[in-house]
Amino acid sequence: MIEIEGLTKRFGAVTAVAGLSLKVGKGEVLGFLGPNGAGKSTTMKMVTGYLAPTDGKIRVCGHDIETATVEAQALIGYLPEGAPSYGDMTAGRFLAFIAEVRCFRGTEAKARVKDAVEKTEIGPVLDQPIETLSKGFKRRVGLAQAILHDPPVLIMDEPTDGLDPNQKHSVRTLIRAMAAEKAIIISTHLLEEVEAICTRAVIIDRGAVVADGTPGELLARSRYHNAVTVVLPESEANAAAAKLKGLSPVAGVERTARPDGIVQLTAFPRSGALLIEAVSALAMREKWTVREMVAEPGRLDEVFRAITTDDAQRAKAARA
Repeated sequence: MIEIEGLTKRFGAVTAVAGLSLKVGKGEVLGFLGPNGAGKSTTMKMVTGYLAPTDGKIRVCGHDIETATVEAQALIGYLPEGAPSYGDMTAGRFLAFIAEVRCFRGTEAKARVKDAVEKTEIGPVLDQPIETLSKGFKRRVGLAQAILHDPPVLIMDEPTDGLDPNQKHSVRTLIRAMAAEKAIIISTHLLEEVEAICTRAVIIDRGAVVADGTPGELLARSRYHNAVTVVLPESEANAAAAKLKGLSPVAGVERTARPDGIVQLTAFPRSGALLIEAVSALAMREKWTVREMVAEPGRLDEVFRAITTDDAQRAKAARA
């Protein structure tokens, strides 16, 4: 439903997006990740037709975004960064205006607005000017306009930005409910969001794809994948660490002291081996006073840091 081939965008001497290729199919919720300045927002602006690429092709449901812009944009729901709107309009009037822009009239327009309002739970603020709303409600009004026409393609930049935990849960539930019939791209800095709602994650750095896979596949790249963390009293820590190192599937053990007199030992596996059963059996044999024992699925933040560059390195490279 979304096809991107060799997408490139240059601003003078700076290349913001460098030959990016990507396909997103129906039923996919793609988490689009990358450090600040990696090219995420620029890519989404090109996919939605608001910014012309320097090179490359973009098709939305078969429509070329440059030669059939209106046809492609009619199939897209877009929630940009900051959710721009008309601040002096009430939320209800703004959504009615969006329905008009989308060529809905009369009963159908009212039904579209009503459905979007219910899905985003903004009924209590419909009569308030948008400029008076909290950041969370402004974001949800922006989401309502993006889904009002029930588009097959949904592109959202930080959809849960500014929402409280309850609101985040509601929006994530809504995205999951819509996902089966749509192709959805979500740009986010919240790695928890990727694990919560995304079926696939793409990480870009310096405008190019550096990782592409399911959240589980990316977690498997973490050194913490299948690691086991044991928390026990400091008096038992040295002996326990030595015993853990003696297990054949253990590649190494890291020790972290806590201020409350207990120690955290993390055993890392060789070649992704499963450790939890061996560590559990060892703890029982040795009668350790275990406060906690956790089998780690992996850590997306650690994978993210390992394959992306920091702001200072990126700025240096741009100057060069």
